[in-house]
Amino acid sequence: MTRALVTGGNRGIGFAVAAALAAEGLDVVIAARSGGAEAAAEIGCDWVAMDLTDDASIQAGLADAGRIDVLVNNAGVLWDEGLFSSVDHFDATMAVMVRAPWLLMRALLPGMGPEGRVVNMSSGWGSFAEGIGGGGAYGPAKAALNALTVRAAGEAPVGVKVNAMCPGWVRTRMGGAGATRSPEEAADTAVWLATLPEDGPTGGFFRDRRPIQW
Repeated sequence: MTRALVTGGNRGIGFAVAAALAAEGLDVVIAARSGGAEAAAEIGCDWVAMDLTDDASIQAGLADAGRIDVLVNNAGVLWDEGLFSSVDHFDATMAVMVRAPWLLMRALLPGMGPEGRVVNMSSGWGSFAEGIGGGGAYGPAKAALNALTVRAAGEAPVGVKVNAMCPGWVRTRMGGAGATRSPEEAADTAVWLATLPEDGPTGGFFRDRRPIQW
């Protein structure tokens, strides 16, 4: 059975992605710093403790997760502040949304077979075409994640597909109650990318299953 790891799967978009992948018949494990047990019980999947700002925690979580065929780098952080407001927030943003996905891909890509899939949860705020936006270092981090996506797709094993996506403005703790999309709507493109057929795209950036500009 195909086994998927979803970071930040304890709530919001990550929870919706994990639940949808489980409904598709995948063996799902969510990675979370807290709340993982409750979310996993609701979905009916496994979970591992993982603090994405801590390299040792990432490695321990990977060891507990076991073999992974599908990786969804979903976890994110956002502060409503200027780019140069906080060194600590800058470091945490880059750790969660750039360094951790790099570490996870570095660890998991070599062991993936042709069915391997990586989905990097990016944002229009990380698109140069749409204007780098968001609070703090959020936009620059997502732009860096997009760059990692392109390079990782070029170095991935044969058949493995690595793509990025923008979920849109979603009603989550980060997006707020006034957002226009549900987590389930946002999860659709992630599930599509996680289950692409052999002739599916790689090294692309998508919203609502359609390519968008970097």
